[in-house]
Amino acid sequence: MYKKEIIGMLLAGGQGSRLGILSKNTAKPAIPFAGKYRIIDFTLSNCINSGLDTVGVLTQYQPLKLNQHIGIGISWDLDRRIGGVTVLPPHIKQDKGAWYSGTADAVYQNINYIEEYDPEYVLILSGDHIYKMDYSKMLEYHKETCADVTIGVLEVTLEEASRFGIMNTDNNDQIIEFEEKPVDPKSNLASMGIYIFNWSVLRKALLEGHEKHDCNDFGKHIIPELLAEGKKLMAHRFKGYWRDVGNIESLWKANMEMIEIIPEFNLYEEHWQIYTNDGEQMPLYLNHTPDIDTSIIAGGSEIRGKIINSVLGHNVRVEKGAVVKDSIIMSNVTINAGSYIDKAIICEEAVIGRDVKIGVGANVINEELPNIYYSGISVVADKAVVPDSVTIGKNCVISGVSEKTDYTKNELASGKTIVKGEVTE
Repeated sequence: MYKKEIIGMLLAGGQGSRLGILSKNTAKPAIPFAGKYRIIDFTLSNCINSGLDTVGVLTQYQPLKLNQHIGIGISWDLDRRIGGVTVLPPHIKQDKGAWYSGTADAVYQNINYIEEYDPEYVLILSGDHIYKMDYSKMLEYHKETCADVTIGVLEVTLEEASRFGIMNTDNNDQIIEFEEKPVDPKSNLASMGIYIFNWSVLRKALLEGHEKHDCNDFGKHIIPELLAEGKKLMAHRFKGYWRDVGNIESLWKANMEMIEIIPEFNLYEEHWQIYTNDGEQMPLYLNHTPDIDTSIIAGGSEIRGKIINSVLGHNVRVEKGAVVKDSIIMSNVTINAGSYIDKAIICEEAVIGRDVKIGVGANVINEELPNIYYSGISVVADKAVVPDSVTIGKNCVISGVSEKTDYTKNELASGKTIVKGEVTE
């Protein structure tokens, strides 16, 4: 047993179903963001910048890319002999095993990992938000207020409040009531899904919750039940930049915010760096007449076309005469000559043919998944192929290797979807 004052448990097993095709083969925390990063990088960087050197990452849905990205934690200085980062997937115990069936159940299934460090406090985190936060200050607040639980909260508008778990507090910010996505919210203090528990309190709640609930969850069960027991729960107010990139529109908007001339969220602060596992990358290549306006372009890319207000990942190739505007282009994408991409997300390893147009026409909501593709953004999935000389509208989805015969008169109208077989290795 190695004594630690505090350890982190980072929940990273979510499917991210509102991200549609983006999360089909990738866990939400592993989705690329701002060119060179993945979403989980921000929480992991917060941990090491806050002095937290022991973090368990709880994975489940499509974990391959996430596991490969985290590795042994070298990129975040979390490759420690004692502590560091540990990936914790669901596992078999004696004669049985089970998937994680709730946020609290995921932590319950890893009680032995926590007890190995005999902590006084446990920090529960989510791996799918973009923000910078000093968790050591939250811990100081937790100690000063003699709380059993401290919950990170963010002030939102009352119109937005119905989308969150809302904390109602007294004048001292002690939580007196918790409402999960209330229709008529009483306050605007939204839970960020960040909790500091006294380990003795959390351990008891996890054991009891496992007996009472099939799908034990922090927001639905643990927090309300601790309030009912009279435990002291405090709200810790966060006032910085925080984004939940849980759907196509919010992911696109957050990426676009990164490239503002004076961004609200600064990726380049020396005292609070965002670390990532981006490997050995080749230098960025620009030809002698590049036409690039207000964009982020990661290393290894070859740009011979025009880039306007866009975010490009590593090793993106944009050929002569191609235009990329207001778009997210993930790593290892090829955009061939003469193509025009407007307000789209092109996922990793996709190939866009010559003289293709994406993002033109009327803003018609997607017919198959109107709750996901509605904001005018068309999406081309990982390893998808778009043939030469086709036109694709808004809110379209292309998955797999599409051919000319999949397009009516060389066109995919706004709101339509093509799903074909994927590239085979």
